[in-house]
Amino acid sequence: MYFAQFYLDCLSQASYLIADERTGRAVVVDPRRDVDEYVADAAARGFTVEAVVNTHFHADFLAGHLELADRTGAWIGYGQRAETDYPIRKLADGERIELGDVTLEIMETPGHTPESISILVFEQPDDTVPYGVLTGDALFIGDVGRPDLLASAGVTAEELGTMLYDSVHRKLMGLPDETLVFPAHGAGSACGKNLSTDRQSTIGRERATNYACAPMDEATFVALVTEGQPTAPGYFGYDADLNRRERELFDPAAVRALTGAEFLRLRAGGALVVDGRDPAAFAAGHLAESLNVPADGRFAEQSGTVLEPDRELLVIAPEERGPELVTRLARIGFDKVAGHLADPEDVFVAHPELMRQGARLTVHALRAELAGARPPLVVDVRGAGERENGAIPGSLHLPLAELPTRHGELPTDRPVVLHCAGGSRSSIAASLLRHHGHPHTYDLIGGYGAWEAAPEEA
Repeated sequence: MYFAQFYLDCLSQASYLIADERTGRAVVVDPRRDVDEYVADAAARGFTVEAVVNTHFHADFLAGHLELADRTGAWIGYGQRAETDYPIRKLADGERIELGDVTLEIMETPGHTPESISILVFEQPDDTVPYGVLTGDALFIGDVGRPDLLASAGVTAEELGTMLYDSVHRKLMGLPDETLVFPAHGAGSACGKNLSTDRQSTIGRERATNYACAPMDEATFVALVTEGQPTAPGYFGYDADLNRRERELFDPAAVRALTGAEFLRLRAGGALVVDGRDPAAFAAGHLAESLNVPADGRFAEQSGTVLEPDRELLVIAPEERGPELVTRLARIGFDKVAGHLADPEDVFVAHPELMRQGARLTVHALRAELAGARPPLVVDVRGAGERENGAIPGSLHLPLAELPTRHGELPTDRPVVLHCAGGSRSSIAASLLRHHGHPHTYDLIGGYGAWEAAPEEA
């Protein structure tokens, strides 16, 4: 058996290539949209990708099933409850996919979404203990999938929580302890609240250490997994729906580098500039009304949090990383990207009238401002779990994922200082507020980490 995990740090997303080395027959599970890596790996090993299976309709990324089927001729598989615009093979509970000796078995595990499945992997068809189980978003390492996302429109969180209890406690926890667990996401994903950084586990380990797998009744489980979930980024519903639809295929070769003149013409026509440079560089000088989403972070997820998928976009990237950032936007289905600016410095120098600076404060400057006669409003854009571990006294909690729809609640006649844990998300938030006309917006350098590390002066 050949078994490979492909992990995408930007989205905390795992996909898998499984093959029988004797027959060369292969299956890809939960692929991302840029599929070159799977195709190249299969070709290098002489495999034929016969099937691409999605464990459910993903909300946090646009899956690459259509791209992979186009490249390889593979059929597309989902659980029995899935309904799509494109042809699929509906996989029944207990159904087996034989690649040779290597065999996959479908296990229906609804709860994160109604159509969710897990996939048991057997090295030999008569093995009584599976090599592993691909759990999709039903079971994570240290957590389980949240049952409250818009991917399951028309089904309540409580209904899905009840399904998830059965899937986790009766089905997945019914597997042998030594069965390896391979989830679709890891730490950082908004698909759960307590995901581990580990890339694999075992059923026995999850039974012993995962809070949601401990013995409990159904009502306790449902209450536990529906409370305290992070705010889902705004694009989740869009992607969950788009994953059901026929759509345009992503072609990495179509990514365009724009001249300064082309870029400025499109910007003047209403395209929104997404600036992927780091917060310090962005604050030092950027095109007016740009949004700062740093490339060295969760660029795709955070872009999907503050941008709209139907808005035409222009990309400014650090160190000639334009094609990379356009690809990362395509991974969440944001395809209306006109191109990236090949030489941003030339445009910056040639058009000083278009340039703006971002106001930033150090922790010491903020302490002084808070002690003054007209203190600013401090807004914490971290997640709820982060804030539980400490907060700036008197600060308002407004997670970044909620800011695009709630920025109007913030005052425009009083300085607003935004902070996160280290300074990346607050730069995004500050640029978003300025874009929407908040004139006195500041970004706290170093975030809450700097605040906590710098003792208050006597």
